[in-house]
Amino acid sequence: MIVYLSFFQSKIPHPIPAYSFWEYYIKNGIKEAGYEWVEGAVDWAEGLMYSFDKAKLNTWKAETWTKTLEDIKEKHTKSPVSLFLSYLYPHQVDELAIKEIQKLGIPCVNFFCDNVREFTKAPKEFKPFDLNWVPEFKALEMYKKVNYNFIHLPMPMWVAPQYRKISTLETNNVSFIGSKDIQRWMLFENLANNHKFEIQIMGSGWQDKSESKESIKIQNTRLQTIKNQFDFITKFGLSAYSRKLQQRNISLQNSNQLQKLIQQKPDFEKYIQVTKESMVTLGVNRYPSYLYPLEQASTYSRLRDIEAPMLGACYLTEYTEGLESLYDIGNEIEVYKNGNELIEKIKYLASNSSKRKDFRRNGQARALKNHAILNSLKAIFEKLWK
Repeated sequence: MIVYLSFFQSKIPHPIPAYSFWEYYIKNGIKEAGYEWVEGAVDWAEGLMYSFDKAKLNTWKAETWTKTLEDIKEKHTKSPVSLFLSYLYPHQVDELAIKEIQKLGIPCVNFFCDNVREFTKAPKEFKPFDLNWVPEFKALEMYKKVNYNFIHLPMPMWVAPQYRKISTLETNNVSFIGSKDIQRWMLFENLANNHKFEIQIMGSGWQDKSESKESIKIQNTRLQTIKNQFDFITKFGLSAYSRKLQQRNISLQNSNQLQKLIQQKPDFEKYIQVTKESMVTLGVNRYPSYLYPLEQASTYSRLRDIEAPMLGACYLTEYTEGLESLYDIGNEIEVYKNGNELIEKIKYLASNSSKRKDFRRNGQARALKNHAILNSLKAIFEKLWK
């Protein structure tokens, strides 16, 4: 089977949050599954640059989808394409183009992993897809309410075979690797200043304010600013807008206690090594959102919940609904629900080497067997052609 990919491929870097890993994971996952992927000579990541610039967005969409349709028709004539698989934000979708692809007999599936962060209801732009790949358990109700076709599958994660061997080395470290945001900062500030908390914290934004996630800088006119505020209120409501105003001047400066835990952002090999060899590898599933008070953050299962077990980590992650369907909690991974529980679980695992070995072995076996891209593709094909 041949899968035509639209998964943030780009030949050049863009000043937007990290995206290139998705292309790496999905291409290798498709190949390992025994399928073939093809692509066109277009820049799918570029479309994320123009969410606030309609003129540039319309130009990008017209050029990109025209080239894509021409390329799909040419490739489909030579070797039939079995599936169009995309990772598109709503503003990137061209409904007419999707319908043209479907007329060729090619089903279209769109993956999106930030439903609960970005939306309060499933976007109308996602309706034309034959199937929506939804990884978040809490987002399923959105798609049920509007009666969109969807399938609930894990985040598409691929780990190279050379990294699948469980490490025989184990450090005494408890580690967290991830970018800094207000929710993670609040959690670790509380733990660092109120508990004897020894942990390695690594990732973008922790060492210096200038290292925080890159974002697109836009100089808005007053009229555009008012329009953006109106759009935000329409989308998320007055309560969310009020929280946004309250939070905009919050400083995320690290306390001295937290700063002592911060380490240099790791490169790829170091990232793998720390994840595999740490005594305990942490996951944090809460996320920033103006829909919730700061002290009552919502959660959803992240890509790390698939990746860390695949690498053979002793994994302790923040509980969220749906984790029970991914793992046998207490046998394959462990979870915590608040800061105090996090401390307790770390102490328990630190004193129980046999349990750590169980989590490494059982968690990895479950992730590789049930949560690989191979399984997801099989489930998608079965759903489409049952």
